[in-house]
Amino acid sequence: MIWHARQHHIEFPRRPLVMGIVNINDDSFCGDGTLDPTQAMAQAKQQLLDGADIIDIGAESARTNRGPISVEEEIARLLPFIAQWPVLHANFNAPLLSINTWRSEVIAAVLPHGGDIINDLSALPDATNARLCAEFDASLLIMHSVGQPKLPHTHVQYPNIIETLVDFFTQKLELAESAGLPYNNILIDPGIDFAKQRDDNLAIYRHLRALHRFDRPILLPVSRKTVIGDVLGIPALERDAGTVACIAAGMTRGAHIFRVHHVKAAVQTVKMLWAVQRSTSPLVTSPLSSSAMT
Repeated sequence: MIWHARQHHIEFPRRPLVMGIVNINDDSFCGDGTLDPTQAMAQAKQQLLDGADIIDIGAESARTNRGPISVEEEIARLLPFIAQWPVLHANFNAPLLSINTWRSEVIAAVLPHGGDIINDLSALPDATNARLCAEFDASLLIMHSVGQPKLPHTHVQYPNIIETLVDFFTQKLELAESAGLPYNNILIDPGIDFAKQRDDNLAIYRHLRALHRFDRPILLPVSRKTVIGDVLGIPALERDAGTVACIAAGMTRGAHIFRVHHVKAAVQTVKMLWAVQRSTSPLVTSPLSSSAMT
């Protein structure tokens, strides 16, 4: 499977990629956002030093208990970071830059200046964002959700979340291609926590292989999610161990990219699990002796 994003060509199977989160805002649910472009660049640099393959920048929190910012404000927050990105890109091993936005006006304003991926949480209601990505040869991440972003949709119920995801991605991939976006420029995201209940999220982890039929890289946004808090009964900043568990669940079922806050822990988890999966040690078929069991 080939994934293309501007000058980047990535072929799977390979070690899953880690996407680090940089919030250029002041209302991140983890409290790690900043409106200072220099500080945001420092966060990105540290994540790259910790092994991130992709940096995902977002100027507006997805929290539904916060009002939206204006298009003009979102653009003003993103452009200073994008302008400085070539410095980091030159000093590291060709990392990718993902821009977390859903408004077509913002995408049209920022892609001429840079960005390899548009991380779109709008659920692609029409072909506009796909058409913009096609124009700039960027990659589009299509995320499953229901309804307009920034509004709560916790009431949504699904008879079968996996069948819903299969139907959704079948339609949205066709829509994106009809807009001129090459199939190799598309990623998919099942949208953990977005318009989903606890059991929906857990079912996605368990049955993730159902999405392999689309032959597209699967991104799992696992970091500190509400479902982890629901299961463990802990606040957001205490969910890094739960995040590692979700990475393990995703890797065993074929996820390709993980979006996280704690990059170092995620990279170590991915590399260790990848080594186990790729191990070529011979299978021991003989039963252990009683002495070996003591």
